[in-house]
Amino acid sequence: MKILLETDRLIISEMTMDMAMDVHKNSLDEDTRRFVPDEVFETLEDAEETLEFLISQYESKEGPLVYAVITKDGNRNIGYVQLVPIGEGNWEIGYHVAKAFTGKGYATEAVKGFLPVITEMVGNTEVYGIRLLENTASGRVLEKCGFQTFFTGVGAYHDGVYEISKGVWKKQK
Repeated sequence: MKILLETDRLIISEMTMDMAMDVHKNSLDEDTRRFVPDEVFETLEDAEETLEFLISQYESKEGPLVYAVITKDGNRNIGYVQLVPIGEGNWEIGYHVAKAFTGKGYATEAVKGFLPVITEMVGNTEVYGIRLLENTASGRVLEKCGFQTFFTGVGAYHDGVYEISKGVWKKQK
């Protein structure tokens, strides 16, 4: 496992194939199904196939760049944090913490640690955060991590048009 960074309670590392079962299980909760249904892996084989692709992206730095979020206490794979290209040199943050571990500040801790490191790697100074407006927990994470909201309203999100919020994080100089 190649570690990207460590925070007080977390290790952010490259994904490995032996994480497939955790990726599969972590993707099955109701929040994933509701907010990011394209990131649900119904079978272990689906998770393995996706992991193979994600692992292949680390060398290119073209993205998506998806990293495991692992607890230092118990060494549990509890989710992921990612940077995804959204066109014209722009990037979007993404993250998910399995339902059993939500409400403990893990997503905020992972995103805060990840942003400065990953933006340095890709040579970018700002990142967008786009969420369904009803996903208030994601909104709190973005706010705590310094994202400034610049749009709230109807817009494109994954496979449709929904009430969304868009924010931007800018690297401090």
